[in-house]
Amino acid sequence: MGAFVLGLAFAFGWTPCIGPILAGVLAIASTEQTVTSGVVLLIAYSLGLGIPFLLTSLALNRFLRFYGRFKQHFRVVEVVSGALVTAVGILVLTNSLSHLAPWFSFLNRFAL
Repeated sequence: MGAFVLGLAFAFGWTPCIGPILAGVLAIASTEQTVTSGVVLLIAYSLGLGIPFLLTSLALNRFLRFYGRFKQHFRVVEVVSGALVTAVGILVLTNSLSHLAPWFSFLNRFAL
């Protein structure tokens, strides 16, 4: 039953990758100069979709052990997450989201 639920979670999470993203990759691949270029794009897409599943299967038991220890802290995580979402919502509502920019300026070094 656990594998079934995990499969459902992945299917729900990866649905956006199967629809519009795959359509975009197929559209770009169809306009490439050679078939090989299009195939390379589709291989990259397939690896990007498949590798997380393979890594998850390899790390599932470790995650389940961690989950067993972590679940006692769920209530705290829910409250803190809810407070953060509420705070960001208030910043968006008051058009003040830009006040967070200085706190995340360290991310500029990762910009392309």
